[in-house]
Amino acid sequence: MPSAPAKTDPPARTDPARTDKDPVPGRQALPEPHGPKTIKSFLTDGLRWDLPASLVVFLVAVPLSLGIAAASGAPVMAGLIAAAVGGIVAGSLGGSPLQVSGPAAGLTVIVAGLIEQFGWPVTCAITAAAGVLQALLGLAKVGRVALAIAPVVVHAMLAGIGITIVLQQVHVMLGAESASEAWENITAFPASIFGADIAAAVLGAVVIALLLGWKHLPAAVRRIPGPLVAVIAATALSLPFNVDRISFDGSLLGAIALPELPDGNWTAVVLGVVTIALIASVESLLSAVAVDKMHHGQRTDFNRELMGQGAANVTSGMLGGLPVTGVIVRSATNLEAGARTRKSAILHGVWVLVFSLLLAGLIQLIPQAVLAGLLIVIGSRLVRTADIRTARRTGDLTVYGVTLFCVVFVNLLAGVLTGLVLAVALVVWRVARASIHAEPVGTDGGNRWRVVIDGSCSFLSLPRLSTVLASVPAGAHVTVELEVDFLDHPVHDTLDAWRNRHVVNGGTVIIEESGTATLHDAQAGPPSRGSSRSALRSGFAPWRSWQRRILGGHAAGGHAPAGPEVPAPLRSVLTGVDNYHRRNAHLVRPHVQELSSFQDPGTLFVACSDSRVVPNLITSSGPGDLFTVRNVGNVVGDTGRDASIEAALEFAVSELSVESIVVCGHSGCGAMTALWADPDSAGAEAEPRGAIDVWLDHARPSLAAFREGHRVQAAAADAGFGAVDQLAMVNVAVQLDRLQRHPGLQEALQSGRVHVVGLFYDISTARVLRITPEGISHLDPSALSH
Repeated sequence: MPSAPAKTDPPARTDPARTDKDPVPGRQALPEPHGPKTIKSFLTDGLRWDLPASLVVFLVAVPLSLGIAAASGAPVMAGLIAAAVGGIVAGSLGGSPLQVSGPAAGLTVIVAGLIEQFGWPVTCAITAAAGVLQALLGLAKVGRVALAIAPVVVHAMLAGIGITIVLQQVHVMLGAESASEAWENITAFPASIFGADIAAAVLGAVVIALLLGWKHLPAAVRRIPGPLVAVIAATALSLPFNVDRISFDGSLLGAIALPELPDGNWTAVVLGVVTIALIASVESLLSAVAVDKMHHGQRTDFNRELMGQGAANVTSGMLGGLPVTGVIVRSATNLEAGARTRKSAILHGVWVLVFSLLLAGLIQLIPQAVLAGLLIVIGSRLVRTADIRTARRTGDLTVYGVTLFCVVFVNLLAGVLTGLVLAVALVVWRVARASIHAEPVGTDGGNRWRVVIDGSCSFLSLPRLSTVLASVPAGAHVTVELEVDFLDHPVHDTLDAWRNRHVVNGGTVIIEESGTATLHDAQAGPPSRGSSRSALRSGFAPWRSWQRRILGGHAAGGHAPAGPEVPAPLRSVLTGVDNYHRRNAHLVRPHVQELSSFQDPGTLFVACSDSRVVPNLITSSGPGDLFTVRNVGNVVGDTGRDASIEAALEFAVSELSVESIVVCGHSGCGAMTALWADPDSAGAEAEPRGAIDVWLDHARPSLAAFREGHRVQAAAADAGFGAVDQLAMVNVAVQLDRLQRHPGLQEALQSGRVHVVGLFYDISTARVLRITPEGISHLDPSALSH
């Protein structure tokens, strides 16, 4: 058999208007080096993009780091230490090449609380310990597990942090002191407004106005980082005024201090370590996922990213810096600036370090109100209306609201835990809740009832199940339709007990099981969710796979849905029709209503009459898609010898304007078996020939082609098919040749309006192969790997 064409990766998407001299920002990360390279090439690869990108990120990182440090109540230089460490350490060791790490607004509230409770040196020790925990999580390879957090909880957490930051920084912008509790900040608004420092308020408003209006400026102007422009402009305006400014003693080197262990309250310390480790890990991993979606280069190694973030937090904590996380704002800026490798993040940390050592005096010119305005904008952007709309649309608005409320008015950890518990409870409720209802059917005065149980039915559904079963009148003939994918033993016992009582009271009960979980499985072992792959639902499955549970299940005094008056040979058909009306008709109706007055199939499908070949099943098609002609042996026949196929061809091509004609053979074909067993029947004139022998004359040219060594026969033999199946494949190829030479199809074929294709259905493997005059090829992707 000819081998299938080798699969190749699609070409990378590129913009034809751009070249390497004009890179697409953030388009693709250069691959990590594999194997030995020279030091020069390692240092210079991608540098022409990474160097300018690192400068842009540095300009954004400095004001953000200062603002976050001020909002946390930490020494101002701690923000710059964390920015430098995040860039150099996390950038070098992390698993996301283009992610930029540093102090993040998401941890501001937690750090502020820890500083208030333990002081700054102990908070540094907690940060270092959190880094150790992060590294251990990375070594344990739980990076992807950490992403198993409901997005709505993360969105609400960030929104709560944003609101908390805004509530605090509004007071700072007005020249007042902020409180640590959100409610205290809310109640203190009137006093802060009436006692506002006008100069400070104006400076903060200038920053807010610049940042909000920056996106409306020309693209050439927006190449300069908006936060940097806002801070510099507002600082310049503040020089004539006497306002509170950032102040610190000493230099960056003087700010470096070893952490201290706490004197006690180790439970709170451990809680702080776990909180910072988990939140920093989640924020870093979510940021890395977002970075992966923004470019088409190397994907993140989540476990390595955790270890890199852990190393950065250990280093930052030991040097007296804030906790470090991957930050989406800086990472997005890095991508937009055209970074290609991790050198951009590393260099940005180097620039922060150089700035802090040489130009630290400039920092003390920045008014606190200016950084407050910057943080107000950052905090407000954490509250995204798109997240709220998504939560409302998906039914998760309650989880969002409760999480946000608890983050703002209790604390962040309590809010996240509450949100997670509520999200899990909501999922359990949705997944474990079955749809259960009962209704009278028929016209015999309500004596026939139907109970439908659909979904996942567990002990959680017992109250609803008991109520519905109790509503069924005593003595009624009841059909219970179980369409469930999960069923546990308590449900089995409840149904069994109710059925026994109902039968004793003069009723009958039929239980139809068409789902992937059954009553037998519920009592045979531990419950498990049935797989949709393990069984086809009735309507696609053969009758014997589901009707025997109905037609043979009369132990409880029941009867077949088709009724006892129907002769047994007709019950399978009529029971199937009954099942169609109850389960499938309402699904099909919207589609067939459009086809009630016309048909517009795209394909004429010539198939064998064999009952095992279902054209719509193997082509995933539905009503109106296939104009199907079936005969013994799926033959087209010579022109003029078979009026039925001639009429179908003419009608399909001329009236329906089909675009393709398919001839489909199959394995184990009875027509091919008969032809192979009695090949010379056509020449026997001594006795009358039966209708099958006469019909097989249409297929004898296929047998002749087989004997002459047709290419398809050789390919089928190489693939391991037996003689009869080889003949069936050759038969398909011969029918294709007849169609290609058919006088009524010449114009359509030559113009390309109609295409002809051959298929072969291998029943034993349920695979479909393509037949061409040259050979056969697999259409199942999984078969190509074997």
